[in-house]
Amino acid sequence: MTKGPVDPIAHAWEQIRTGLRRDCGARTFDGWLRPITLGNYDALTSTVKLDLPSQFMADWVRTHFQERLSLAWRAASPSIRNVVIGVGAGASRTAAEIPAQILEEEQPEDKGGLYAAQLEPRYSFETFVVGKANEVAFNAARTLATADNVAFNPLFLHGGTGRGKTHLLHAIGHEFRARRPGAKIIYMSAEKFMVEFVAALRANETIQFKQQLRSADLLMIDDVQFIAGKESTQEEFFHTMNEIISAGRRLVISSDRAPQDLDGIEPRILSRLSWGLVADINAADLELRLSIIMKKLEALPEVEVPQDVAMFLAKRISSNVRELEGALNRIAAYAVMQSRPIDLDFTSEVLANILRANQRRISIDEIQGKVSDHYRIRKAEMTSARRAREVARPRQVAMYLSKQLTPRSLPEIGRRFGGRDHTTVIHAVRQIEKLRQQDAELDADIRLLTRQLES
Repeated sequence: MTKGPVDPIAHAWEQIRTGLRRDCGARTFDGWLRPITLGNYDALTSTVKLDLPSQFMADWVRTHFQERLSLAWRAASPSIRNVVIGVGAGASRTAAEIPAQILEEEQPEDKGGLYAAQLEPRYSFETFVVGKANEVAFNAARTLATADNVAFNPLFLHGGTGRGKTHLLHAIGHEFRARRPGAKIIYMSAEKFMVEFVAALRANETIQFKQQLRSADLLMIDDVQFIAGKESTQEEFFHTMNEIISAGRRLVISSDRAPQDLDGIEPRILSRLSWGLVADINAADLELRLSIIMKKLEALPEVEVPQDVAMFLAKRISSNVRELEGALNRIAAYAVMQSRPIDLDFTSEVLANILRANQRRISIDEIQGKVSDHYRIRKAEMTSARRAREVARPRQVAMYLSKQLTPRSLPEIGRRFGGRDHTTVIHAVRQIEKLRQQDAELDADIRLLTRQLES
């Protein structure tokens, strides 16, 4: 690889970093993404390398952000074809990080072509912790993956952010591949489906795109809510679903909402999604959260977490499983890097921001009410279709504050504002950020509202 990235690559990386901080929130960005540095760029293979200070952190970022980073690079710099996440010179690697080495094992050769599934090795049925909240979804997923014939197709999994939908999709893929070694498995996010379909349109390669997807023995699409409002993408998605189901192949779809709650999705698609089995994943209760922590610790034999710390985490971090696992990963990483034992004081110190956020969660409903009162408009206008300036600007302010003060995702925020698309929220956030620099009165309003909401 050539030493030192060229200027356009460095410029693209700065754009990507700015977008990541905006979309992922300060906590996730500061804890895991800020340490990423731009490594070498290989112009011959169009490959860019991103470095992290430890193997532990590199594995975590690769697991949770590989696809998002790849899509971001493709959007910012179309010449980039490959993104490699690794470690910089002198990165630490300790016994506590050994379980993460699984990621580096060579995967079985997949004859599926461009869109063949790259499945996360650690996401299996064996590593999925089952409780009352997810038992139906787990059993349905295992049945679809193992049975010779299933009475339902497609399988639609839905639940809030970080409850295990993606884990189950990868687990289905692993089990299906193990029982049918020659099968073609495709796993992709709905966002990637959209990006790749648009790219195929521009490159006059739609026939190849259709052939690749429709020949899958198992097709899994994650986060289908992202195609809301995208008419041409939905058209292709509908025909792809029909081809897969009609041919007797298996289809699995996931979303953060039940089919009837998906706004901006064509009725014929919703009908197809509801045709099979719809299984929800509810929020994990205390017992399940504690079981998840203990299961996670089995994969980290060198990390000693006392029982009181495990119970402390299970009680204090109740928003979703992903945040709970992220908190455990964080204290494990900091303990290794700082050579400190894990106790309640250390845990409280490392997770101070996360614990504060879980202790006092500002709701979108609170934000809408406070902003409505401040600008003297009816709260119902926050979800209305009106675009008059006296309504639209306060609505944008409320969206901006929702992104800054809550852990909610962009699609979740958009849904709470009358079922708007996540791109509308992105536009609102960017617009208010821009106006704050130009309009002292607006900036003062937002500062005042922030103080009132956080008090």
